[in-house]
Amino acid sequence: MTGNIEVFGHGGDVETAASRFGGHAADFLDYSANINPLGPPKEVLEALQQGLRSVLRYPDPGHREFKALLSEHLGVTQEQISVGNGAAESMALILLALGPRKVGTVEPGFSEYRALAQQFGAEIIHTTGREELNWQARPEDIEQLMEKVDLLFLGQPNNPNGVQYPAEVLHRLARKAEATNTVLVMDEAFIDFIPAAQRQSLAPHLHKYPHVIIIRSMTKFYAIPGLRLGYAMGSAKYIRAMTEKQVTWSVNGLALIAGEACLRSGERFEQDTISQITLERTRLITALEAHRYSVTPGEANFILACVPEPWTAASMQEALGRQRILIRNCSMYPGLDAGHVRFAVKGAEANDRLLEVLGSVLERKEGGKRS
Repeated sequence: MTGNIEVFGHGGDVETAASRFGGHAADFLDYSANINPLGPPKEVLEALQQGLRSVLRYPDPGHREFKALLSEHLGVTQEQISVGNGAAESMALILLALGPRKVGTVEPGFSEYRALAQQFGAEIIHTTGREELNWQARPEDIEQLMEKVDLLFLGQPNNPNGVQYPAEVLHRLARKAEATNTVLVMDEAFIDFIPAAQRQSLAPHLHKYPHVIIIRSMTKFYAIPGLRLGYAMGSAKYIRAMTEKQVTWSVNGLALIAGEACLRSGERFEQDTISQITLERTRLITALEAHRYSVTPGEANFILACVPEPWTAASMQEALGRQRILIRNCSMYPGLDAGHVRFAVKGAEANDRLLEVLGSVLERKEGGKRS
């Protein structure tokens, strides 16, 4: 008997997994949430320890120190930055501040785009990516969608397929946004996991595209999802409108301390993370393909794959869940089918365990078929 683990529409719900399969949440090896396997930089843990007494005072409602560091790190002015309680709050603030009546999504994509837009009363219009394009949509299809909507969300790299649109396509879409008076929201939550030379981003060109807003997350790359921290970059006009709608002190003091420490942690952490993710992603893809999975060749710290027949995403999630390994069932993503799952890329030891269990699960299934 299978059951829905993604009751809240996201991965990382080990509490639901524990209630479904038994045991405790801490017992699960969670491949459904895409968090840096190295954990937070040591500087972050030290700063949090030293800053614990900051809980006795209110956090800075202007996020000034963190914004100053972001401004230096990103090469944009502080007036172009909005800090949020995770990237999700940045998305919500954009919708609240700009009030779009029609919101466009490219499916398959992060479910929060659709969910938040609907919460704020917008009509959703979407286009769908193509399997032969690794689940990306054709640029012309996105442009046609932009003609129909006030605001468009686009993942870069996209979740769940982990694929980037080329820079020339981004510029093309940004020009279309200007022509159609559409706000183009680029979600770059996972872009830090890609080597800097390979990142495709409009961040260096924001001055040319006032209709573009870029959202990024600190929680995934720096492994602090429990603290919730993200930010948006865009024209001062849009950032000001977002700030005016933000609840005072929505970003807590410990999150700001952690964010400041993240930005001071240096390049070594970034290099080590990217090196490990690149190595382990290649190893996982090779092993999954050897087990007859059909794998989408993405660039992020997760892998979209289709299970071999006669498995389904639900039955694979069930089988691995009983072994205390949680994966993301992607069958509910519009545009994907009943066999799609997503694996986070973790460290070597965790991946060894995943591949060992995966092999034994598949072997038992095949042995059952032969008997």
